[in-house]
Amino acid sequence: MSAAAPAWPRLLVWPGLLILLSFVVLIGLGTWQVERLHWKEGLIAEVTERTHLKPVPLPPSADWGRLDIDHWDYRPVTLRGRFRHDLEIRVYTFIGEPKGKLGGAGYWVLTPLVLDGGGTVIVNRGFVPMDRADPATRVSGQVPGEVTVTGLLRRPQDRNLFTPADQPAKRLFFTRDPEAIAADYHIAGAAPFTVDADATPNPGGLPQGGETTLDFPNNHLQYAITWYGLAAILVGFTVALILRRGRAHPLASP
Repeated sequence: MSAAAPAWPRLLVWPGLLILLSFVVLIGLGTWQVERLHWKEGLIAEVTERTHLKPVPLPPSADWGRLDIDHWDYRPVTLRGRFRHDLEIRVYTFIGEPKGKLGGAGYWVLTPLVLDGGGTVIVNRGFVPMDRADPATRVSGQVPGEVTVTGLLRRPQDRNLFTPADQPAKRLFFTRDPEAIAADYHIAGAAPFTVDADATPNPGGLPQGGETTLDFPNNHLQYAITWYGLAAILVGFTVALILRRGRAHPLASP
């Protein structure tokens, strides 16, 4: 007559199902991050290639509302008009690896450009250090008359929970948000995008253009490793638990 089999294997059925479900979820999350990694790498390659295309004339203002911003973001364009230097504003920034001579803490100088063909585009003319924020310190850079600007079309910059509130009275903003800037300064017909001016030197050297960076956070590989690592830990924990229970409660022999 054989001894009764211990009950512990049956008791592990529900925990085992939960562990299996957790393993499947973790593997699924890791695989999703791998797919996101491939997508992000493709996007970075596509945008990098786009920035080196030949500049094209900016579409007329009548077409701005229909632009596919995903297709036009970082696209080189040319536009012609007159700067409204009286409406210049600053956007705080920090350039860690400048392409030009100046970097560190400072400001983007954003100035409305009233186009010859109608409409207004807020142009990011480039970087100035904090001690040159006042336009009076760089008067020669306030180019008068008609100008031609070549640069990269940019989608509006997003805000997050940590973005400080803008200070329109001080002409200080913390994102490149053309809608907010146009609303605060009553700029009619403003484009729903901005243009980053290229590195063509301005008189006096400021603002320093051509400082656009391709900012695409790409942490998907780390995330994938994390999820797959948790799945491996779960498997190891489960195997160790089964072996420990098996030694403590060996199955009875006939």
